[in-house]
Amino acid sequence: MLVMSMKEKRELIHHLRTLLPKHVRIQIKHYQKGDNVTTYLAKRNQICIVLTGVVDLVRYDRNGNKTIVERYRENDLFGEAFHPVVTNNELFVVAKEKSEILQLVYDDLHLKEDKSDMILCHHLFQLATLKAIDQNIRIELLTKTTIREKLLFYFSYLAINNYGKEFTIPFSFTDLSDYFNVDRSALMRELKHLTDEGFIERKGKNITLLY
Repeated sequence: MLVMSMKEKRELIHHLRTLLPKHVRIQIKHYQKGDNVTTYLAKRNQICIVLTGVVDLVRYDRNGNKTIVERYRENDLFGEAFHPVVTNNELFVVAKEKSEILQLVYDDLHLKEDKSDMILCHHLFQLATLKAIDQNIRIELLTKTTIREKLLFYFSYLAINNYGKEFTIPFSFTDLSDYFNVDRSALMRELKHLTDEGFIERKGKNITLLY
């Protein structure tokens, strides 16, 4: 699995920000908690980069039930370019906290064959690869049939990204249940079972794997 440290990813985004304005019009916008950052539209290949803050990609069904499809943090990419959109206004990106977002339309990106363009393409490819890995993790998570399987798989993924068996769950438990698409009470019961059975040690959202 390709893993990039936060420092490496931050340096990559910084370099990308210096290169992009030479090839495409970019916008940098600021959002407060609860603001609607963007709505996914068909036939628009928008790319957004989280410069600061946290935002959620959410979907509401016809009954108003909310599902967190993905969560994006500093230096993460999102947009229609990474998510097939069939119906307009089905997917929304909402700020979970004060956030700064870089936005561009990929189709407006004009590249030539000079060194600067090749570096830009390389950076975009690296970020797209990391994005693909995140999406594959999400798909793998959704294939798990029980809450226990979902939790153990997700915890293993967080451990790998934190280079150790201690980590903090990056969701509230309500949001984590939305992300898993399961009942919150059932999620909390399974967390208790995993603790009691010696699989994990838990202090709030701080987890230590014991297996």
